[in-house]
Amino acid sequence: MFSGLPFSYMFVFTMVSGTLFSISSSHWLGIWAGLEINLIGFLPLLVYQKKMTESESAVKYFVVQALGSSFLMFGSLLSYSLSFSWDINLSNEFYIMSILIIMCGLCIKMGLFPFHFWLPSVMAGLPWISCLLLATWQKFAPIFLVGSLMEVNFIYWICLPICFMCAGSSLIGGIGGLNQTQIRSLLAYSSIGHLGWIVFSLMYSDWVMKTYLLIYIIISIGVFTSLWKSNLPEMKSLIKISNKNEGEMSVMLMLLSLGGLPPLLGFISKWLVISFVMNANLWGVMVFLILGSLISLFYYLSLFFSMTLNKMKKSLVIYNSQNPLDKIEILIILINLVGGVILISSGIMEGF
Repeated sequence: MFSGLPFSYMFVFTMVSGTLFSISSSHWLGIWAGLEINLIGFLPLLVYQKKMTESESAVKYFVVQALGSSFLMFGSLLSYSLSFSWDINLSNEFYIMSILIIMCGLCIKMGLFPFHFWLPSVMAGLPWISCLLLATWQKFAPIFLVGSLMEVNFIYWICLPICFMCAGSSLIGGIGGLNQTQIRSLLAYSSIGHLGWIVFSLMYSDWVMKTYLLIYIIISIGVFTSLWKSNLPEMKSLIKISNKNEGEMSVMLMLLSLGGLPPLLGFISKWLVISFVMNANLWGVMVFLILGSLISLFYYLSLFFSMTLNKMKKSLVIYNSQNPLDKIEILIILINLVGGVILISSGIMEGF
């Protein structure tokens, strides 16, 4: 996968170990150390092709992650100075400031609104595999840490800023992708929009969050694998795929699933969040989340129609090669097609 970089498996192991160490730590000093180990392992993977754009993206990513780590460490030290313990609780009113600072640090590391500014520019200069890791694995630790923080301190004053960030992320993810010409930047804004849904689902159900995150990872693997195999840097390159009729339907089907078009698998995750929030008094936030998702689906559908309206007479081509990437791509396409239909059918049958 990273054949151009010596010791690449060591860096991947370091990155994975840092994330697992951070999630399993019992206090914030261990969490900070785990995030730094993850950063040390991930940075060499960003520059394995030794291109100027990759080096620029790696420097931007390092600066942003260092800023998030400084917020995280400052909030932890502020909490420690008040109780001489790395555990956070609400026995003192001054803990509110430390929790907010820690939350800001984690949101900077994730790229959640209003700290999303770095993600599109960083992802625009990275290779496809690094983009996949940045959009999926690198969000694991901050998302689960935000969830644990909200589980311990779930009160009204922390719910309002989280709702604001989630609604803003969904809108930015939709509006920011309208004027994009690069596929990497488009997928970065899509990641920002999905991140708003994931963090919002944390306030109600860990199971819904994990299901949404799993579905997003499955679809992202299919999207980035297809684009990596086709080597497409810009939006106009998708039109070149349609002229060759190579992977046209597979790429667009997974992009539509990523946008949440029913009955594909990407719609099921949003449907789960909506069904769990129906009894809560947060329909104002849901309106912004759904609006941002509809805007994202709009430019995916526009791209789909521009590619396929002139190709109505051509049939879908299924690959017959022995490339394992083709098999993974076909498997994810079947999961997107069949998974959503099965889940919707099971929900209808339970209703009866």
